[in-house]
Amino acid sequence: MTKKKFNIEEETCFVIPDGYPSGDTPLEIPMTNDYLFKALLQENNNVLKGLIGALLHLKPDTIQSATIENSIILGQSISEKQFVLDIKVLLNNSSIIELEMQVVNEHNWPERSLAYLGREFAEIAKGGKYINIRPVHQIGILDFTLFEDALEFYSTYKMKNVKNGRIYSDKFTISVLDLKQIELATDEDKEYKIDHWAKLFSAKCWEEIYMLAKENPIIADATETLHYLTGDELIREQCFWREEELISRQNLTEALDEAKAELEEKDAIIAELKRQLAEKE
Repeated sequence: MTKKKFNIEEETCFVIPDGYPSGDTPLEIPMTNDYLFKALLQENNNVLKGLIGALLHLKPDTIQSATIENSIILGQSISEKQFVLDIKVLLNNSSIIELEMQVVNEHNWPERSLAYLGREFAEIAKGGKYINIRPVHQIGILDFTLFEDALEFYSTYKMKNVKNGRIYSDKFTISVLDLKQIELATDEDKEYKIDHWAKLFSAKCWEEIYMLAKENPIIADATETLHYLTGDELIREQCFWREEELISRQNLTEALDEAKAELEEKDAIIAELKRQLAEKE
């Protein structure tokens, strides 16, 4: 497959090629499918660079290389135990970027992201001088809202002094992209077209992707790769398998959440009855 090379500053006159799905065709495999997400970034380095550049606020000419260090063999049958959820990218041979698409809210993302970040940081530190440790940046693309009491589209966290705000180290960073809060995108988010990427990952039909492709040349490039990937039977099979796993996990998580809520409600009722009984005594 021949891939075009676009520049983020260019305009695109994307025209739907013959053989592509009509605009109103629903996506059989959503872009939140982490297998398809990894396949897209692994198959198209231009798209990988474009996404990282947007999320890190980097200009295209500052990204010389972006290499996925934990690639998979696309289409090869894998099990849940073998599946590598995250995408580990070596950027410009100088820093590590951890990307992960997450659709199921298991209420442990802060701890999970710290575990990923700490694992990579510790691995890099083995056998070398601490001063030479490469920066590590963990980026979670979440199809749920992490902090309901502090809604934000794209947020970044660093270790800092709680008194004066001084950054402890620039080598330890976590970012969160909330696909449920696109309407909260700031002017800066839009300047780097992070909202375009969020709309791509949230798309429900091909028309939404085509519209983005007309505005953004890198997404036009991504559209070609998506059409190719979703037309490959072996890749489709793995995507569908993964989608079933995600749906099953989502259903289980929701059932557990409901059971927990019921228990908390019963505990509250018992506590109130005990209080009333104590007052009568």
